[in-house]
Amino acid sequence: MSVEWVPVVPGRAEIGSDNRSILFGGIGPKHMVEIRYRYSIAKYPVAIAEAEKLLESKEAVLASESEWKLALDQGVIFGNQELEALSDCCKGHYWGKALDGRPHSEDDWTFLIAKQWSSGKSTTRLLAKGSEQTKFVRLVKVENITEYPPNPQRLPSNRDIGRILKEEILIALFVGIIPSFVWAYFNASEGYIQTGWPGLVFGGLILGLFSMIFWRPKTISFRLGKNCGMVKPNRRKLL
Repeated sequence: MSVEWVPVVPGRAEIGSDNRSILFGGIGPKHMVEIRYRYSIAKYPVAIAEAEKLLESKEAVLASESEWKLALDQGVIFGNQELEALSDCCKGHYWGKALDGRPHSEDDWTFLIAKQWSSGKSTTRLLAKGSEQTKFVRLVKVENITEYPPNPQRLPSNRDIGRILKEEILIALFVGIIPSFVWAYFNASEGYIQTGWPGLVFGGLILGLFSMIFWRPKTISFRLGKNCGMVKPNRRKLL
């Protein structure tokens, strides 16, 4: 079976999720990438046994998630029920990622980024290091590029921990603690708040944390300036 190659026009694409709830969230932060070079990508996932020959001969390389997403946005790649591996590997996030199309790779990575196809649509999967679940990969042929620029635009190296702590305190207060005291004021026996306030506080904290399963405010996403090309955060309100 021969690989069918399709061209991809240079451009921009968005990757990642700004939802950090446990049930509905994805890999974050959400960000924009810009690919300025031309490349061709396999129209369909390629079986690993066939891909190995092309990889060994250096006729092709594994596609990065950025290259894959730009091709998907342009409607030139497809899949059926395959689970296909890409070249990106991470620790469950994109912090520190270069935004020029190259694969994202972290030291001591724990997950390989893959795409699961179902009924013509794809979802992102994280495969543990050493996993042999996938039998397919996505290949690209890059034109006129021998190495990437030395100083690409990158995402910040770490998330804003102070901002997240502030957000979690506000959520615990307004979602858990205050409602617990309001409930006790109208429903508990007289004097319960004075004696049982530690339990109300603790219960409110647990309720606030439990809400993370279903909901959290959208996190900051990042874009590239239209004219300057510099990475910029998309600011938002906490609540």
